[in-house]
Amino acid sequence: MKKLIYILLAGTALITSCKKSLDQQPISNNTTDTYFAAPNDFLQGINAVYNDLRTYPDRLLNLSETRSDNLYAVSEGGVRDWEGINSFFRTIASNPYVEEAWLKDFNGISRANTLLDQLTKNGAAVIPDAALRSRYEAEAKFLRAFYYFDLVRLFGKVPVFDHPVLTDEALTIPRSPVADVYKLIISDLQFASDNLPLATAYAAADKGRASKHAAKSLLALVYMTRSGPTYSIDGPGLGLDEWSLAAAQLNDVISSGQYAFLTNTGTATTAYSSIFAYTNENNKEVVFDVEYATGSNPQLGATFPWLLVPDGYFQSLGQPNQGGLEIRPISNNLLASYEAGDVRKAFTIQAGYVIPKGVTEIRSFYKKYIDITKVPASRTDWPINFIVLRYTDILLLKAECVLHGAAGSQTTDVDAVVNNVRIRAGLAGNRVNVTLPQLMEERRKEFAAEGSRWNDLVRSGLVTTVMPAWIAADDVRKQIQPFTNNYVIYPVPQSQLDVKTGLYTQNNGY
Repeated sequence: MKKLIYILLAGTALITSCKKSLDQQPISNNTTDTYFAAPNDFLQGINAVYNDLRTYPDRLLNLSETRSDNLYAVSEGGVRDWEGINSFFRTIASNPYVEEAWLKDFNGISRANTLLDQLTKNGAAVIPDAALRSRYEAEAKFLRAFYYFDLVRLFGKVPVFDHPVLTDEALTIPRSPVADVYKLIISDLQFASDNLPLATAYAAADKGRASKHAAKSLLALVYMTRSGPTYSIDGPGLGLDEWSLAAAQLNDVISSGQYAFLTNTGTATTAYSSIFAYTNENNKEVVFDVEYATGSNPQLGATFPWLLVPDGYFQSLGQPNQGGLEIRPISNNLLASYEAGDVRKAFTIQAGYVIPKGVTEIRSFYKKYIDITKVPASRTDWPINFIVLRYTDILLLKAECVLHGAAGSQTTDVDAVVNNVRIRAGLAGNRVNVTLPQLMEERRKEFAAEGSRWNDLVRSGLVTTVMPAWIAADDVRKQIQPFTNNYVIYPVPQSQLDVKTGLYTQNNGY
């Protein structure tokens, strides 16, 4: 299924650990200088930067989907790692999901910095093709921006490393203001959008690499996120008015002709499910995805498909040991939000299961990425890509910009887009004068199980009203803590605070 395999470098030639909590730092330049001696070394180097995307989909499901009003993830079999995320516990600084996000993102940043440093020092001598060197630089900068954007949305202020640093230097670099983190992100994405090729320009073996329009799409989302409310915290929103800047980037993607909104044919309502079909990867909806290779050694398949699926479901189908320990049920609020006939509900959500001679589960859960005919031998090796940015998202983000005052038409850029999304879902396209809350509610159903809900709530400013109302209505066990603005972002991992006293300070509320 896979054209591009994101591989780890053999041995420890590129990245090693200086300390347990600073494993995002590369080893000395002497070692990396001797590694980047041939063109294939640089190819391996950029592939290693991609490799840290492998757990990104899992992170979205654990830290965005579970955090939001889409799931009521209160455990029954003891306190699970996701429960503190779902229930706004103050004591999650040592939570493994929080730790993983910080370490994986900084590991990717470190690898990008190492590659960029070596391109400057050795690139011209080792890679005669200037266009290829420029592409590698643009890919590395796109990915560095990608990882930093993930960090700033999760943690707010983070230390900025724009070059390889050793432990002693790292221990002198504090967390930077969010605005300064964004400066690097925007600079990197502008370079990437100017120097990356079109997706169609890549050879078949390179499908899935970052493209010009992936960079423009991500840059647009950065501008939009910066324009969100500050909540009086050091979070991702800066209260700026950059909706027009975002719309300009989105317009470039829309007018490029590189992508398409998949539509139903005849009376069939199958276009939505076809976006995620195992046999339809890299379809016209896909702007950027995380690609996986199944059947390899070591295994490089996906783990996200089963993450929110209980193993009992697989047992009911005769495929045990494939799912999660326990169900993370869909919230009653999300279930009730679907209109009758919405094909997205049936495709995305499984309404319980029955284990033969065993338990009957009546609660619903996500099954969006499960094709029971494609179950791998190992649950860590699923053969399906994860779509990070798709064309429907681009169109709805443009609608959001228009609602915030960017140039565009309420009729064609907002109402028509929302109605096309609804028609594809098997619903009536009868919406007029769509408001921001209505748009976000449509996004909620369109992107359920894709990890966008929490970020959408934060960016739109709706999180402060939606989450308290949802907790009051859905928290029947009274285990979710009251929502406060501090919970827009996560705590700095305790392991990072322990590296050096006073280097980092904890986010408020934790």
